[in-house]
This record gives sequence, C-alpha cells and structure tokens, in this order.
Amino acid sequence: MGVVVFLSVCSAVAYGLSDFVGGVLARKASAWAVAATSQAAATALTVGLVLVRAGDSDTGALLWGVLAGLGSGAGNVLIYRGLAGGRMAVVAPLSAITAAALPVLVGLLSGDRPGIIAAIGVLMALPAIWLVSGGGPRPGRALRGDAISGLIAGAGFGVQFSALGQIPQQAGLVPLAVSQAVSVAAIVIGAIVVSAPWMPRDRFGALGAVAGVLAGTAAVCFQLAVQYGLLTIAGVLASLYPAVTVLLASLVLGERIHPAQGVGLTLAAAAVALIAAG
Repeated sequence: MGVVVFLSVCSAVAYGLSDFVGGVLARKASAWAVAATSQAAATALTVGLVLVRAGDSDTGALLWGVLAGLGSGAGNVLIYRGLAGGRMAVVAPLSAITAAALPVLVGLLSGDRPGIIAAIGVLMALPAIWLVSGGGPRPGRALRGDAISGLIAGAGFGVQFSALGQIPQQAGLVPLAVSQAVSVAAIVIGAIVVSAPWMPRDRFGALGAVAGVLAGTAAVCFQLAVQYGLLTIAGVLASLYPAVTVLLASLVLGERIHPAQGVGLTLAAAAVALIAAG
C-alpha cells in the first residue's frame, strides 16, 4: 500500500504542477497551443521511458490505452472550452469530482476492497476535491451547458484513469504512450473543429512542453500505481491534484484561498493520511 500511495501522491503533485504551469502559460498564449505542446512533450517523455520499461503489450492493453487517450483528449477539449468561456467556476469542481468518482466506482465494481480506514479516507477525499476545486454555493445561476461540460470533461478524465487501471503490469508503458499520442490527436482535432490556433507561435506556447514533462511524469506515476495497487486508491489520490494547483497559486501568484478551499485542503491532507494508514 505504501508504494501505491507514494506513487499516487507523486502523480497528484506532478499533475497539480502541470496545471499550474499550463494555466500561467495559457494567460499569455493560446490555451490550445499550450495543451497540444504539453501533450506532445508528455508523449515524447513516455516514449523515451518505453525503451527502459517496454513490457509485453497485447491488443487488449493497447485498446485500453486508446480509450484512455480518447478520454484524456475529450476532457482537455471540454476543460479548455470552459476556460475560454470564462466559466471554470462551474466546470472545474464538477469535472474534478466526476474524474475522482468514476475510477472509484469502476474499481469497486471490478473487485477493489480497500480496508475500512482507507475506505474512510477515500470517502473523505471526494468532498475535499470538490471544495478545493472551488465547488460550493455561488451567486447567480450556473448555465446548464456549463454543468454538462464539467460533467463530461470529468467523465473523460475518469475514463482515462479507469482505462489505465485496466492495463496489466506486464504490459509496461507502451499502452500509456499510445494513450498520450491519441490524446494529442484528439486535442488537435478539437482545436481545428472550433477554429482555434493549436500550433505554438511564441515562446509561451512552446513552454507548454514544461507542463507536458510534468504531466507525463504524473501519468507514468499513476500507471505504475494502478499496476501495483488498487484503482480505487490510486484514482482518488491522483485526483487530489487541484490542491497542489491551489496552493501554488496562493504561494506564487498571491491568490487568496477561500474558506471552503481551506476546509478542502485540510480534508485532503486527512484523506491521504487515512489512506496511507489503511
């Protein structure tokens, strides 16, 4: 359990760092260019690691990788659609909680049985993710389209986590490399559909590669975590990445942590401790 918790937390930290770097860059360049460059760099990193840990992938494992890539691509497309519309206050919490809940459900249905203490930690992590991501009462009425975008984006990321959780240990990292490559294609197609620029045109777009290296590291850590442990545990811990992004935004950019987010950060820390103890 200790190795799985460590790898999952490393995945959350790397995803949170990636989102922070990508978010800062997206303020200065096309969000689509940052996303495409990021995923391309993540793919290159994973392909490089395949040479070290290729494994023995069969058709089934590769198909799980394709499904994970489609989920990741769809999630990124809808997240950036929400960002472009300025409605992340609605999209972000819904996507985060859906991305966390789906792997938990899939894990339980496929036979995961965490201990009582770890299960309490998992249940505690779900509201933590919601609160840290900015969920809670808000003035005004959320548009139905925004809520649907958030739910579908979260489902995409949840499919990514769940599909990666079905790849056996002996398959190595080849299916993950396939997943990353499919995700790049999905993002580029999404950008073309909405007529958004996806080729980096300045150094800020090109620096999306930094976010990509972090995202690739996060994906590798998550893949290893689910190959050695329970999807239920790895999925919910990796989904705590918004806590890292919120903390960095506060420390580096001086953004204020709202009371609900403070409660969420406390719950997240307690959830990690309980899961590790369980």
